Order: sequence, then C-alpha cells, then structure tokens
Amino acid sequence: MVEDIATIVTSLGFPSVEAFIGAMFLVLAVVAVVVVVSTIKPVLNMFPYTYPNARVRARTGRLFTEKEFSEIVESQNIEEVKNYLRSVPDYAKYIDLYPLEKALDTQLAETYDLIARITPDNSKDVFKFLLKKWDIKNIKSIIIAKKANLSTEETLNWIVPFGGLTDKLDSLIEADTVTDVLNALEGTEYPKILEDAIPIYNETGLLLPLEASLDQYLLKNLLRASATPEDDNTSLLHNYIGTMIDAANIKVIIRAKADNLKYEDIEAYMISDGYQIREWKLKELMEAEDVAGVVNGLEGTDYAPMLSDAMTDYTETNSMASFENALDSHVSKTAKTISLKNQFGIGPIIGFLNRKENEVKNLKIIARGKREEGFSTSMIKEMLI
Repeated sequence: MVEDIATIVTSLGFPSVEAFIGAMFLVLAVVAVVVVVSTIKPVLNMFPYTYPNARVRARTGRLFTEKEFSEIVESQNIEEVKNYLRSVPDYAKYIDLYPLEKALDTQLAETYDLIARITPDNSKDVFKFLLKKWDIKNIKSIIIAKKANLSTEETLNWIVPFGGLTDKLDSLIEADTVTDVLNALEGTEYPKILEDAIPIYNETGLLLPLEASLDQYLLKNLLRASATPEDDNTSLLHNYIGTMIDAANIKVIIRAKADNLKYEDIEAYMISDGYQIREWKLKELMEAEDVAGVVNGLEGTDYAPMLSDAMTDYTETNSMASFENALDSHVSKTAKTISLKNQFGIGPIIGFLNRKENEVKNLKIIARGKREEGFSTSMIKEMLI
C-alpha cells in the first residue's frame, strides 16, 4: 500500500511522499490564514469603535424618553420648560447663560465637537468637517438677521459660540447689511463659496441662493470625505450622508419652485452625487413647473409617498414645514436602520447624533409652542418629530 501511495504521489509530480506532505501542510496553513483573517477582520474593524461607542451609549441613555417629552410638553409656560432643563446636566450649564434656543444649539454643537474628537481615524475627517456646520449656521443666522433688520443684541441670540469663525463673529454681527456681512468674510473660505450667489441675491433680494451655496459646500465636502469607503462602517456613513444630500437637494428645489425660480437659477446649488436621486433626476425635478411637479417627478423613489402626503398639507397651509419634516423623518429612519444594522461599529454614533438633533428640534418646537399663542398641548405633541 505504501508503494501504491508513493506511485500516486509521483504521478502528481511530487518527487517524494515527504514533499507531498509538506505541500499539503503549506496548503492547509494558507487556508487557515485565510479563515483566521476573514474571521478576525470584522473584529478588527469594530475594535476602534469600542471606546467611542461606550461614550456614545452613555450619552444615548441620557436622551429624553417619550414620557419625559410628554412631561415637558405639559409645562404651563416657557419658564417651566427652562426649569425642567435646569435639572438635566447636559443643558443646565447653558440655560441661564443664553436664550433657550441658543442654549440648545450650543449644547448640540458641544456634542458634535465631542464626536469629532473621539471618532476613529477612518471616519474622523467626516466628523471634523461636519463641525463647519456651526460656521455655516452662524453665517446664515447673521444674514437672515440683517435682512430682517434685527439689532446686534437680537442677532447675538442666534449665534452659536462654536466653529472656526469665532474671531470674526463680532465684525460679522456689527455689519449693517447682508452685503457688508459678505464683505466681512474676506480672509475666510466663504467668499469664494458665495461669489456666484451674491449677484443673484443683489438682483432678487432672495436669501435662498446664499443659504443653498453654504449648504452645498458643507454637504458636497462631506460626501467627498466619505466617498472612498474602507469597510462597512465608512460605507454606512457614506449611505447616511448620501441620504442627507438627497433630502437637502429636494428641499432646495421645492423652496425654489415655491419662489418661482427657474432651472438656471438653482442648477448651481445642486449636489449631483446624492444617494438615490442622481444627476438626471435632479435635472428633471429642476425643470418642473411648480411644487406639485417636483413631487410628481419623484414617483418611483422612496420620497414619493411621504412627499405626496406633505403636498396635501402644503396645499392647505402654503407652508414648507410639511415637506421639510417628511424629509427629516426619512433621514432619521435611515440613521435608525444603520444604528440597528451596525451596533458594534459606526451605527451607534450615527444613531445618537441623529437622535440628539431631533431632541433639540423637539425642544425648540416645545419652546415655540409655549412662547407663542394659539398652540395647545395636543398641537405641540403632533408637531414633535
């Protein structure tokens, strides 16, 4: 039998049985390495998220529950809302320092700053760039304030003390007009971003081109920063950002059509590389005659059903809020799906940030409802995200 085995081994091209056994050991070793690598790679991808997710889960546990939101909504007035928030450490340090909305935004900005510092290296660039959100929010708040002729003190109430423009905020706030604000941005990256929108603003007086240019800059660069996924974590982050861009594009187009802007007026502010709404579809939507045409043009996408429902409300109220709420809700559902699908990677970070955003939005809705007349408790509850 030994001779038979030797004959078979020789017929396979091996000089000896020992050589054959050595080759088999080598093959088995390679197979073992492949199995080990394929098994351990997902673990290695998850490992960098262990510490950040521990921090995030601790903060997730501090987010308001439905029961707690119900308690806040039942507050008799805005002062009771503030008293409730004074008992919450995350908000307490800002409540007596700033007006309520500014306090909420400042705490949210602090949260974004934390995530940018603790997130793993392969997604850090995205979250660091996301901090420019606060520069852009401040610029938009200032130009809106100037357009509305608000005082310096009133304008300050909307400025978040975070971002890279903190040294320029005083000169921006003290500017007399929207044009002066844009001139005061010299020396930053923003004049170049706004240069094509300024002539349109000067001609039409509409702030939309300025706001859309700033939003486009943020989202386009976020998409670029996440455009080469290294693993499931960065791929899901790209998915989330792509969904945000779809929502932002649709919001701009709907607002533009409500303001009777044409294709050529808004083409420059579109981000062509979204997630589901590709360049050809965007062109089709921008060429629509009106808001109803945009909604009809989305037939066959995930956005059609939700925006059809919102269209009914828009027809009755002429308010963009129903469209914006529907799109924001879709982004939130995407974040929740990712957080459940990727519980040991980037999922908890994406899910937490989105829930934190919604928490702040809901607190602002409650604050508005308690400050302005005509909002019952049931009406405020219906408005919550």
